[in-house]
Amino acid sequence: MIGTQKALVPGIIFSCLLLFLLQQLVKPIGAASAAAEPLRTMETDQATGAEISPQACQFHDRYPAGVVEWCGLIEANAQTYGIDPLLIAAVMAIESGGQPEVISVSGAVGLMQVMPSDGIAAGFQCINGPCFSSRPTIAELKDPDFNVMYGTRMLAGLIERAGNARDGLKSYGPADVDYWYADKVIQLYESLNW
Repeated sequence: MIGTQKALVPGIIFSCLLLFLLQQLVKPIGAASAAAEPLRTMETDQATGAEISPQACQFHDRYPAGVVEWCGLIEANAQTYGIDPLLIAAVMAIESGGQPEVISVSGAVGLMQVMPSDGIAAGFQCINGPCFSSRPTIAELKDPDFNVMYGTRMLAGLIERAGNARDGLKSYGPADVDYWYADKVIQLYESLNW
């Protein structure tokens, strides 16, 4: 590395950590405003249109409180993409606390906090152009059904590509935090698997 690059690295790392900490501070504010919305107590089965009560879910007694209302969506997508529903619940609990309208300071949207193609995320540039240009829009990701499907599919693909959940979660979570995010999700996941 040349001298200028060496001087920039600590600044970049500090900026990333500062953004992450700000995101953690903003999420509770977004969750508080979303909490004013009426709670969804029933999910609707996509195939039949029938309502599913949280008690009808296989693991309803293990889901974190803010996430249990989404158990129907979680379990349907878990089955579709071959991933443990309690892992999805752990990601959702950490990412959004079960609040479908939350948008992070970095621009991630909804229950699974997926980066969209528009908004703040449109400005993130990768080697070949905008990093998230092939992603859904903010409006699409605010739809809980779509968000959980997309986030679960993306997580399942990352786990398959990485060969294990920890490395897949590292790729799913925020950049530049090494395994901190993955370990946080795994710790919650393991506590749900009693």
